Amino acid sequence: MGTELDYFVHEHALCESLSIGAGSRIWAFAHVLPGAVVGKECNVCDNVFIENDVVIGDRVTLKCGVQVWDGITLEDDVFVGPNVTFTNDLFPRSKVYPGEFLRTIVRRGASLGANCTILPGLTIGERAMVGAGAVVTRSVPPGAVVVGNPAKIIGHVDSERSSPLVADSSCELGVTATQVGGVTLHCQKVISDSRGCLTVGEFERSVPFTAKRYFLVYGVPAGETRGEHAHLKCHQYLVVVKGSVNVIVDDGRVRDEFVLDKPNMGIYLPPLTWGVQYQYSSDAVLLVFASDYYDAEDYIHSYEDFVELVK
Repeated sequence: MGTELDYFVHEHALCESLSIGAGSRIWAFAHVLPGAVVGKECNVCDNVFIENDVVIGDRVTLKCGVQVWDGITLEDDVFVGPNVTFTNDLFPRSKVYPGEFLRTIVRRGASLGANCTILPGLTIGERAMVGAGAVVTRSVPPGAVVVGNPAKIIGHVDSERSSPLVADSSCELGVTATQVGGVTLHCQKVISDSRGCLTVGEFERSVPFTAKRYFLVYGVPAGETRGEHAHLKCHQYLVVVKGSVNVIVDDGRVRDEFVLDKPNMGIYLPPLTWGVQYQYSSDAVLLVFASDYYDAEDYIHSYEDFVELVK
């Protein structure tokens, strides 16, 4: 029973660590090894095992039957459901130990559903949600919802609407502002006759910059995600010339989601906009115009760094 730090240890638990935050509760048959760090107001339920090289933030919930192995960090406000399985060795052998365990990080506010499995060395992004029973084999972007084996993205949390808006239903001919700072939807004119259809955009008129580069994204396997970055200076304009793609846009304060599925519909992303594209249809072809030539230094690949920058 911890008195100085004001935390609770059940009489049938074994807590060998002195680094337990105030207000935390460690329940029956849990075992916390000496090197573990547990933050404030955590709830460690029955039959939880926490190894030495483990850092657990504040207000974390570990439900029954969870083992948290060396090399795992759980940031503040993480929820870990019953019987979630963490791993820390890609090629385990009995009595054979790696020089260093792969570091797995579950970012602030993420939730892991019951019985899911997290492979080692991954990052589960801030406020992401892993479905019950999912097998996570690759890092999960911030705010993504993943399910299945292997886990695939099926949606995102924290957008401005409960389901993505189909872009062509959102605006009339011309430009429409969105909830996300600087991001606009563009509906270009369609000219149709017996020979087929034509749609056109004019740079610095209907498209708000002059393009120096374009690229096409196609043949994306089901469940794969593209983008997951922002730019410091580069402007982008996205058009789906065939099929459909879901587009997430985020300015660090507001996140929204749209479906592009018409070749006369485009979405403009100014600099310092986090963009994610997913749920590509099997025939999808995404055309992206960019205001600058490729420059690796212009990319922001960490969502956490992006949020800090836009603050």
